[in-house]
Amino acid sequence: MRRDEILVHKFGTIGCGGNSGFQALNLAVQFGCRNIILVGHDMHERAGVHWHGKHGSGLNNPSRASLARWRGVIDSQAPMLERMGARVLNASPDSALTAYPKMTFSAALAAVEERADVVA
Repeated sequence: MRRDEILVHKFGTIGCGGNSGFQALNLAVQFGCRNIILVGHDMHERAGVHWHGKHGSGLNNPSRASLARWRGVIDSQAPMLERMGARVLNASPDSALTAYPKMTFSAALAAVEERADVVA
């Protein structure tokens, strides 16, 4: 059964989310990461193709409907991640995600470093 949510109760079992970025986020949380920086999570299409251009033969590019679903699933996990003590920062300035603070990669690294000093 496909579950579009971050799963934490059985290590190695992750939610679907429809994309590998969601699944990587789920694994990061399972491994105990509490400062997570999203990189490359643009979650939109330009001129009918994915951010990296068209896939090769036999592979489909995501549809607008798929991208909307992916955005909804990832954004909907923000409250649960916050309750778990995970802070997710979005270092993809052109991202269509709205639930995570956007900043440059350098600023995200600085924020993580600052928090590490407080938490340690």
